[in-house]
Amino acid sequence: MVQLFVLILIIIYGMFSFIGLMVIMGRRKRKRAVGFFHPYTNDGGGGERVLWCAVKAIQEEAPHLSCVIYTGDDASPQSLEARALDRFGVKLLFPPQVVHLYKRIWIEAATYPHFTLIGQSLGSVLLAWEALNKFTPILYFDSSGYAFTYPVARLFGCKVACYTHYPTISADMLSRVLSRNSMYNNVNAIASSFWLSRGKAVYYKLMTWTYGWVGFYSNLAMVNSSWTQSHIEKLWKIPQRIRRVYPPCNTLSLQALPLERSGKLQNFISVAQFRPEKAHGIQLEAFAIAMKRINMEAPDHPDMQIVRRLQIVGSCRNKEDEERLLHLKKKCFDLGIDKQVEFCENVKYNDLVDLLGGAIAGLHSMTDEHFGISIVEYMAAGAVPIAHNSAGPKMDIVLDEDGQKTGFLATNVDEFGDAIYVLMTMPEAERLNIAVAARKRASRFSEERFYEDFKAAMHDLLKEL
Repeated sequence: MVQLFVLILIIIYGMFSFIGLMVIMGRRKRKRAVGFFHPYTNDGGGGERVLWCAVKAIQEEAPHLSCVIYTGDDASPQSLEARALDRFGVKLLFPPQVVHLYKRIWIEAATYPHFTLIGQSLGSVLLAWEALNKFTPILYFDSSGYAFTYPVARLFGCKVACYTHYPTISADMLSRVLSRNSMYNNVNAIASSFWLSRGKAVYYKLMTWTYGWVGFYSNLAMVNSSWTQSHIEKLWKIPQRIRRVYPPCNTLSLQALPLERSGKLQNFISVAQFRPEKAHGIQLEAFAIAMKRINMEAPDHPDMQIVRRLQIVGSCRNKEDEERLLHLKKKCFDLGIDKQVEFCENVKYNDLVDLLGGAIAGLHSMTDEHFGISIVEYMAAGAVPIAHNSAGPKMDIVLDEDGQKTGFLATNVDEFGDAIYVLMTMPEAERLNIAVAARKRASRFSEERFYEDFKAAMHDLLKEL
């Protein structure tokens, strides 16, 4: 298996190296533009917000360069400009150009039931080949984490920059395989088998080496958190070309919301795409645990007069996400909380602000979330965060501010349930103290700070173009 894997890599990259040499010898003139490789421009997540803020920053910093979006979605310049404003509140200076991609199937997980990582990685090479053949910019900017495309872009003569939200492969993923922990990316059939786990570990080690090799081709790599930076520095071995730029969080408008909440209504909010790693099931189970504890209180307890709800806000990228959403709705019935849980799909930005302004707390349960824009949005809006005790939330976001607690960190369902219950029964004055500190900390991750740091990181590279 190892020999076959290496052979495939040699053949693929040998083929593209040969084609690349032909391109270099007879290449068309590169356009004075920044080409943003972002095949999914409708995912509605933090990565898309980064895309539109990055486009706006380039338009402001280098107006002589056109901004081109490589997308597999049916989108026009005007629709993308409107989406940036309606969904994320980002007003572009002018509509971006669009290059449509028709081979996006090569990067979809469903295309590769097995060996998904290498399948999607090599598939991204084919998709980048399509993109750069259609339009060759002077600067290729990957905003979706497809590092295997960097050698291809360099062969086309492009400078390469990227904004990396998380490493495609990491030491944490390898350690989970070796320890045989079952997760969304390590199914039980493999985790329960010694030999399959060892085989997958070899596969991951080969992927780690290859990922480090392709990442080396980046002229500039921006990363979104301390956790991501530590991994990328170890993998790509280009620390002098790596800059930490926290993602843009629209804290300004959210900080204008009042911190006080209704005494008779307790809304808990969860904002995340309906992806498996977001672990929405943990939130439902934890909320059910907390509600059970509340309902065990004496019927005449003052807290029994409070209406409590969990509002889950998210978007679906594909059929698999839609099926996952249906499963979550069924799970609510099974847990007996269907009347307390509300699902809000594809919410516009203004409506999201209203929902955040009415929440006393925000839930986020993904393990090793690289950063967590929604957590910062909770804090800016005055909703106390309850996040997983790992990666971005632990290292960058949910930290004490001036000695005051800014939120809760949890590891499992019981800990999440305990934190929810504590907030349900916490005096309003105590919650306000945490909310004030959380809002102050959130200002460290503002959209304005992103623009400053992004432009500073890009300055030398743009000066060469």
